[in-house]
Amino acid sequence: MPTRTRLTGLLLRLALALLLLLPAAPLLWPAPARAALDSDTYDGNIYALYAGNGSLVPPRSTLAQALGAGRPAVVVYYLDDDAASKRFAPVVSELQRLWGNSIELIPLVTDPLQNRADGGPGDPAHYWRGLTPQVVVFSGGGRVLLDAEGAVDLDVINEAVSEATGIPLPEAFRGGSSTVSINELNAEVVSGGGARR
Repeated sequence: MPTRTRLTGLLLRLALALLLLLPAAPLLWPAPARAALDSDTYDGNIYALYAGNGSLVPPRSTLAQALGAGRPAVVVYYLDDDAASKRFAPVVSELQRLWGNSIELIPLVTDPLQNRADGGPGDPAHYWRGLTPQVVVFSGGGRVLLDAEGAVDLDVINEAVSEATGIPLPEAFRGGSSTVSINELNAEVVSGGGARR
């Protein structure tokens, strides 16, 4: 019978080892990462994840610096855990591609702006209306040329930026849609009019 006692002891040690390892099982087999474009969940930096462009944040200058230097600026208010902001991220990336050398593109997460006192015209809180996304285009003189909420058409923003910079908008940027490559996902940034290929 010593064999039976050894076998019972071995089975008890094995059962105890399994019980001790059970809480660690999720660490051994982690769940796959789930990024959700159409949900209000935090997935990380939306510009890196959904627009393939992590260079947008942090912005290279503040609104006060841009206005002080007399540079046209585009401020985009967003939240990383907002589905509408996630879907709008490729448009912001496209703005950088088209206008990056001519404007200050300032994407701002709105969490720090909530319930904060308005610091005047150089303060982004002065223009934010509490919704995301929101796009505000400023001329070099600080005049607001566009203040729009939601998924603003790229054409509408391009027209305002063209006015702000004094650079005529090339025909290729007018009407139709532009295809923007986003990591492994292709999405279309649709702006008024029909598709163009």
